[in-house]
Amino acid sequence: MTDAVTAAGLFITFEGGDGSGKTTQQGILADWLAERGETLTRTREPGGSELGLELREIVLHRRGYIAPRAEALIYAADRAHHIATVVRPALERGEVVLQDRYLDSSVAYQGAGRVLDGTEIRDLSLWAAEGLLPDLTVLLDLHEGEGRGRLDAARDRYDRLEAEKSDFHGRVRAAYLELAAAEPERFLVLDARRTIDEIAADIRARVEQLLERRSAGS
Repeated sequence: MTDAVTAAGLFITFEGGDGSGKTTQQGILADWLAERGETLTRTREPGGSELGLELREIVLHRRGYIAPRAEALIYAADRAHHIATVVRPALERGEVVLQDRYLDSSVAYQGAGRVLDGTEIRDLSLWAAEGLLPDLTVLLDLHEGEGRGRLDAARDRYDRLEAEKSDFHGRVRAAYLELAAAEPERFLVLDARRTIDEIAADIRARVEQLLERRSAGS
């Protein structure tokens, strides 16, 4: 985490392609943390604030074309408001923030997926979030074909990004793995084909280390 103001809390993000199981694992971790007595904030991007819900509807469900740079800027606008009004206040209160998607999603989806400059997208996101990085990013890695199969089995309607072709999602997956390789201390990369319980156990073990480190520093 880059900001001393937020040192009392923990910021944990979940990343991965569509159908990788992020929401399931976030819920399992939330239950475990609550049993330990931790105060939690569960949130997501886009859509983790009232303004974010409006922006989410535009960026994921609007019919018609949205220029790639405009799409990236909508995500950045959501991020700026969300971090300022939801995430930072929770961290300052000492809470554990569990978030579905953050800036790595923008680099992967708007950068690699939309074939924009990933460095520019990351810089834009960091500017919007005033430099805030997670303490831990859990990346659930899954081949794009398997992810689509999971989505097909669970729903019959897709948002704008889910509906993109397999080459788009292949670029997204490759970008995620590159990001994780560049920041191994922040990322926990897990094979999303493993059982839900196996994945959850690995996440708990890593989070327990963070909680012990936080306790030792307090």
